[in-house]
Amino acid sequence: MDELPMQGSLFADPAESGADDTAGVGYRGPTACAAAGITYRQLDYWARTSLVVPTVRTASGSGSQRLYSFKDILVLKVVKRLLDAGVSLQNIRVAVDTLRARGVADLAQVTLLSDGTTVYECTSSEEVVDLLQGGQGVFGIAVSGALRELRGSLEHLPSERADLDEGSAEPAVTGAGDELSQRRQRRSATA
Repeated sequence: MDELPMQGSLFADPAESGADDTAGVGYRGPTACAAAGITYRQLDYWARTSLVVPTVRTASGSGSQRLYSFKDILVLKVVKRLLDAGVSLQNIRVAVDTLRARGVADLAQVTLLSDGTTVYECTSSEEVVDLLQGGQGVFGIAVSGALRELRGSLEHLPSERADLDEGSAEPAVTGAGDELSQRRQRRSATA
């Protein structure tokens, strides 16, 4: 039997979407906000209402820091895009519940289409075509595009290890850090 030529894909190559969900590494709220393009107020509200909760470390009282994983920030970015497109928070909650069950590599294979009311998850080009032929899809969000953008923006933002004690004087900042962190590092190196 002859093999049919394979049609090009609308989605990114899974090998390209490597595992960015490094165990124990997380991003603080302000970093997550900057990477996802949201306000801290939105982040806090979504965490308190369990729309997108931090999976590396949750807040455990006054003064504690939430740590968001790469996947958490990717979902935040997708939520922001859906909100910008006019999808209701109630429908976004349904979409987020579906996205939570997937790994980062799986998320790169998803395109979300919506008619402004309902969010449809498509994992193949055939599903996209079927949905568009039915006249249901109005706009789409390729999660792989958000993934690439996020990878680029997080590369220059600080992250930290969650396995260190939160009360320790020096968190293990793995990114460039802010100016204050850099000053502390220089001061402790000369002392």
